[in-house]
Amino acid sequence: MSVSDGTIFALSSGAGRAGIAVLRLSGAGAHAAIGALAGTPLPEPRRAVLRPFRDPQSREVLDRGLLLWFPGPGSYTGEDMAELHLHGGRAVATGLIEALAALPGLRPAEPGEFTRRAFANGRLDLTEAEGVADLIAAETAAQRRQALRQLDGALGGLYEGWRARLIETEALLEAAIDFSDQEVPEDVTEGVYPKIEGLSQEITQHLADDRRGERLREGFEIAILGPPNARKSSLLNRLAERDAAIVAPSAGTTRDVIEVRLDLGGYPVILADTAGLREDAEGIEEEGRRRALERARRADLKLVVFDGTSWPELDGAARRLLDRDSIAVLNKRDLKAIEAPGTLVSGDLGASAVYGLSCVTGEGFEELLGGLEREIEARFAPGVTPALTRARHRAALEDCIAALGRYLETEGGAAGGGAAELMAEDLRLAARALGRITGRVDVEDILDLVFRDFCIGK
Repeated sequence: MSVSDGTIFALSSGAGRAGIAVLRLSGAGAHAAIGALAGTPLPEPRRAVLRPFRDPQSREVLDRGLLLWFPGPGSYTGEDMAELHLHGGRAVATGLIEALAALPGLRPAEPGEFTRRAFANGRLDLTEAEGVADLIAAETAAQRRQALRQLDGALGGLYEGWRARLIETEALLEAAIDFSDQEVPEDVTEGVYPKIEGLSQEITQHLADDRRGERLREGFEIAILGPPNARKSSLLNRLAERDAAIVAPSAGTTRDVIEVRLDLGGYPVILADTAGLREDAEGIEEEGRRRALERARRADLKLVVFDGTSWPELDGAARRLLDRDSIAVLNKRDLKAIEAPGTLVSGDLGASAVYGLSCVTGEGFEELLGGLEREIEARFAPGVTPALTRARHRAALEDCIAALGRYLETEGGAAGGGAAELMAEDLRLAARALGRITGRVDVEDILDLVFRDFCIGK
């Protein structure tokens, strides 16, 4: 279906009873539809006025609310738009939706269609449209900040800047190829190689971000691991501030992975409690152990919990999981006096940090919580450039790097006949890969730069 197919409408506020409901319309028929519902004349653009909204057929008053008019192209979608701010009862919204559906040329909007029209009409690029979706889905402060930065055009601006530089260098090559018999300076392509080399290094560095933006969107994964009866589930419940997992005195209560999503210091975290790691596990326990080890492999950070009453002896199977992406937790501090964490050398255990605590009394828990928040904040520390946030961005950038690599290899080697055309094609492919991210791919850009910069065809 074409994004310009008809005039669309939808309830933009959440479904259900509320103080206010917002109904939006967009398309060429929005003007007539609002006239049928609220009468004429329409209000001044972007000025709210109080109007009765009537059923166009029965003339029954369905509600009395605020009407706003946004003529295109200066609207969110780039088309004529209107918003009806209604009382938030179900009957009110249903009555207005049914009245709009009965008007010719109007139809309910499809998911995301308002933003899709904004993209189609040049109001947003694809990265900004994705920023809208991420902002709506944001559950933590860090996710909100990243989404706003993308919506403001920071990511799209970075990629469009790289694309513009590629187009400039491609124009130099195209000039040398297509207009070699005219007055084009001989040294016109001399600066292309270092420019492409520098750009390739910038993009490579941008890709080497440890998937920071993607993990912030999806959630930072922490796996709680350890031997049976180390009270891993008790730690999960304390971190989640609710009884998310069953806790019992007997060992081996947890047989599968239990996930909890939470906001930790403003960052989205997926906390996973796993089955106890027993060396001689059999049957269902062995399956639980396999899943625990798989979760450990996938996790961004591991909380390896030990029974602190056995200190300084520690379970061997769990101890082997300690590395720089793990934190060791010595539990049951209420049962045995454990040395203060500051006196424990984390390097001796192989972990990034060691904390002693009691999940029963809460002693030492705040220190662990603070350490977790600092660790996560360090992983998501904002860089100079905005982070890429989706797998499709990464795939397109990798395609771009591959094309630039082919150009540099051809340019750096003993180029034979036709090499210039091959190099120009590689630059075209690289620019198109960047254009796929923002949704702006225009072959006419090359010709514009060629004729503007070199005055060819005088």
